[in-house]
Amino acid sequence: MHSLPQPKDSIVRNSREQTLAASPHAQRLLWSGFMAILAAGVGFSIRGGILGQWGEQYGFTQTELGAITGGGLTGFGIIILLSSLIADRIGFGPLMFAAFIMHLVSAALTLATGAAFAAGGKPLAFQCLFWGMFLFAIGNGIAEAVVNPLVATLFPKNKTHYLNILHAGWPGGLILGGLASYFMAGGGDTKPVAWEIQISLFLVPVVLYGLMMLGQRFPKSEASSSGISYREMLGELGIVGAAVICSLLALFFKSDLGLSPMVSGSIAAAMLVAFGAATGFRFGHLLLAALLVIQGLVGYVELGTDSWISKITGTIMASPANGLLLFVYTSFLMFVLRFFAGPIVEKISPLGLLAMSAVCGAGGLTLLGNAEGAVMCIVAATVYGIGKTFLWPTMLAVVSEQFPKGGAITMGAAGGVGMLAAGLLGGPGIGFLQDQNASNNLRQASPAVFERYESRTQDGTPKENEFLWLKTAGLDGAKVGVLEDDGKEAQRALELLENEKAKPEAIGAQQKLVDWWKNDAQPNAKDDKPLVEKAGLFGGRQALKLTALVPATMFVCYAFLLILFWMRGGYKARGMHH
Repeated sequence: MHSLPQPKDSIVRNSREQTLAASPHAQRLLWSGFMAILAAGVGFSIRGGILGQWGEQYGFTQTELGAITGGGLTGFGIIILLSSLIADRIGFGPLMFAAFIMHLVSAALTLATGAAFAAGGKPLAFQCLFWGMFLFAIGNGIAEAVVNPLVATLFPKNKTHYLNILHAGWPGGLILGGLASYFMAGGGDTKPVAWEIQISLFLVPVVLYGLMMLGQRFPKSEASSSGISYREMLGELGIVGAAVICSLLALFFKSDLGLSPMVSGSIAAAMLVAFGAATGFRFGHLLLAALLVIQGLVGYVELGTDSWISKITGTIMASPANGLLLFVYTSFLMFVLRFFAGPIVEKISPLGLLAMSAVCGAGGLTLLGNAEGAVMCIVAATVYGIGKTFLWPTMLAVVSEQFPKGGAITMGAAGGVGMLAAGLLGGPGIGFLQDQNASNNLRQASPAVFERYESRTQDGTPKENEFLWLKTAGLDGAKVGVLEDDGKEAQRALELLENEKAKPEAIGAQQKLVDWWKNDAQPNAKDDKPLVEKAGLFGGRQALKLTALVPATMFVCYAFLLILFWMRGGYKARGMHH
């Protein structure tokens, strides 16, 4: 078993940080963490490319495929929060072993889908894929909760640099998974490579990080090794920091679990009181609470935008494939640039890097919202890609440098808040902006066409989409999808439901959609389609331009923090007993 170098004299004892950063052990754990994050990116990317094969092979509808891939960022955030609470209690090693097991079991369940389908048909195949993807998300969340404080512990003098290198694994995984999907997708007379082979590729980095961590002795976090008690770590987060998290959890209870606002708020308030009791009602730090709020904005603008941007840019460039390639290009930028964060922060400090990133993010989204043609899309995407590159890992570094006594808890809080904000606010918020602007555009262009594609309830009354306290009329995604593929998927889904003898209500709803297409929409499709496509393009453009206000707000926050630290003598990392 390898172990960390042991101090032999007083000089070495006073230089633990340099010893850790210079040891092969530290580098090995860094790159194993890189592989763990890369595995998440590869699996995420490849999964998106094989959904069509799952649908054709096992007869899943789009709704069922959405359920299989559901949970996503919100569940990821919750797992990070929960894992971070126990990381300093049970140690990094056992948690990483748990993540490794989750990834392996996820692969086993997913690859058993064919046998399950042969034995129990579509329902059993659905269960294999659903739980396989669910365990994949759990493994990713546990790994994220470990590798961030682990790298911060191993490289305490260069946290920004090495956390950026660590998180280069995510865009690296997206690139590798995207390229694998591109070359294995088939086309024309060429059949795609079996989806089982494609999804198995994520096991390569999983096995690598497992082997790299095998036999390694994981260090305790900075806080644990300095004798900071668990209660003190919780106290660093404090009531004010926990309030930020509980606010997002209240939104989760309402939006994802369907609880009433009163019940959701009551549960979140009870959780906050319980947390306060566990910490002796320590107030915490306003600066940390502010950083958590800013990290929520980072999650909104980075991960929330990523959920939509390839679709929106694909519409702008009149080619979904080109939109996907543009996303791969920005991922490549992120991958390369994250290796150069260290030299940059030596010149301008982490907060200076964050402020510059926010400016580029706001400028890039504004340019994308106004871009015409492929060249301008590439230019705009370059600016945006540079802007989002350093935000996430550098924010984690700032939290760790300013609140080292929080250990894995405060870093996990930052990661969890970012993921929750992306899932609860970013994706839905940008979708809401698209709905609102697309609907208004189509209503003004042709009230009759808008009425034909307006989202409606079962009884035929207009259905309003909600985001927080806001409401807007939206276009029916199912109807727009039917228009885009001339009713092919709707007819296929109806035949599947009938063959499986599904519930009468499900068959009736699908039959209603098919009848709507044949009797109402198809005769007008030639005139409707350009207007609907134009409305969708307008909605996407406006959503990007309005989303640019988020990084603009972040810049104001970073500027304020720069002034605050300047008044204190400049940005400096705080010591454990500061």
